[in-house]
Amino acid sequence: MTRRKSFLVIQTAFIGDVILATAIIEKLHAHDPQADIDFLLRKGNEGLLSNHPYLREVIVFDKNKKYKNLIAIIKKIRSNRYDEVINVQRFATTGIITALSNAKHTVGFDKNPLSFLFMTSVSHELVNTHEVVRNHRLIASITDPIPSKPKLYPTTADREKIKPLLVEKFYCIAPTSVWFTKQWPPEKWIELIQMIVNTTHSIYLLGAPTDHHVCESIRLTINEKKVVNLAGKLSFLESAALMQRAAMNFVNDSAPMHLASAMNAPVTAIYCSTIPQFGFGPLSDVSYVMETSDEDLACRPCGLHGHQDCPKGHFKCAYSIDIARVAGVVT
Repeated sequence: MTRRKSFLVIQTAFIGDVILATAIIEKLHAHDPQADIDFLLRKGNEGLLSNHPYLREVIVFDKNKKYKNLIAIIKKIRSNRYDEVINVQRFATTGIITALSNAKHTVGFDKNPLSFLFMTSVSHELVNTHEVVRNHRLIASITDPIPSKPKLYPTTADREKIKPLLVEKFYCIAPTSVWFTKQWPPEKWIELIQMIVNTTHSIYLLGAPTDHHVCESIRLTINEKKVVNLAGKLSFLESAALMQRAAMNFVNDSAPMHLASAMNAPVTAIYCSTIPQFGFGPLSDVSYVMETSDEDLACRPCGLHGHQDCPKGHFKCAYSIDIARVAGVVT
């Protein structure tokens, strides 16, 4: 009997990074449907891959007790004796896990400080290459040169949860971001909602529990029963299922954009301090990118991940985005 090949994909970064790394799962499964594929991620993100049909196991790394749990993770991974360990992340901790994995073959990016310990090191090109394409290069020699798209799999229970929300036509808006300069200001979202809301179209505000107060302030300002605050009320996969059915999803350069990509849901992505050329743009068949047309903003982009406030103090990259153009995607 032929032994089934085993793969471990490592991505212990943030929500969007995990979503984009699911493209690797898709490609590995398409290449070898019998393979055993495991995925290592940070605690808190495991809900993204709940009941994933192509995964044997989701391994959760709790970083609250980082070094104690790191030892346990390494022991577990070593005992699995993977054929391939594919490290998508570029930080030392995952480099240690990869180097000590006891796998037959290890691969990761050259920007990982421990990449010299990997059996194969792949160049990481930041600008003008989508993250899905970058990640695929880690497995191109195993599969073929064509990357798959990321994909999530809401369960029947997830879809049942959002059924009461499925009115004839609705929009989803995810107005927040971990980074201030990635987040279109609340007053701009309010202005947008006032332009597109009407008595027949519902608007659902999405986010984590920590985003509830921002979404609630927007809802209260609008004071329209068709605007509903769902922040903190839906899981990752429930949110993804809802976004898939929306007439349009309005998002920042943040995790909800990648949820839309993974569901091939229509999306309008608003870029403030960051730019899509960094490789994290939307992948949906119907997608729009909105950014400032002010060519005099030499300060943009001001960083890869954004900042907690505008380094220049004016935040023109956000306030100068043409709101009529944003609203125009649905009018």
